[in-house]
Amino acid sequence: MLEIRWHGRGGQGAVTASIVLAEAATMEGLYAQAFPEFGPERRGAPVRAYTRISEREAIVVRSPIVEPDVVVVLDPSLPPPLYLSGLKESGVLVINSKRNPKEIAEMARRKVVVVDGTSIVLKILKVPIVNVAMLGALARALERPSLDSLARATLKVLFGFQWQGSLELLLKSPALGEPLLANVAVLQEAYRSAEVLEP
Repeated sequence: MLEIRWHGRGGQGAVTASIVLAEAATMEGLYAQAFPEFGPERRGAPVRAYTRISEREAIVVRSPIVEPDVVVVLDPSLPPPLYLSGLKESGVLVINSKRNPKEIAEMARRKVVVVDGTSIVLKILKVPIVNVAMLGALARALERPSLDSLARATLKVLFGFQWQGSLELLLKSPALGEPLLANVAVLQEAYRSAEVLEP
């Protein structure tokens, strides 16, 4: 089973991202679950969310993920001890940051995927909600689900738009309006620009 823990602040979309990832996994015939863990319920407060993915069996455990395989950090101002806690030695840190990826890899002492998600969403969406960008960066760390499935799941969860074909055909669809295209563009740009480094 693959266990992913999301760290962000209220309003950044960590919970929604966890749901999109689970939806993309089920689109590929995998078992998945996603659920949040809230602290004080206010915008800007630290938020955790969890996604589990399994190839072989339904997931029955519902406890918070203490030793994740992957940690995704939406807000780089969160303290490293908070998000690195329990991350497996063989785990991966996916982080939204403008910092030098080498510095982050040395600090985390694990494989890292670093993307400046904030700059990407401000350029394309004009709002500082980085969850879709972090899904694009996460796709660089995972074998499954694919970027195509993540795009379809993003549009389904965010807009209720269902699509069965490839990402290439999706982008040519006349049914896609500007907000939908912009979110797919964020996903693709984050996937392309994410830097992957070993410690």
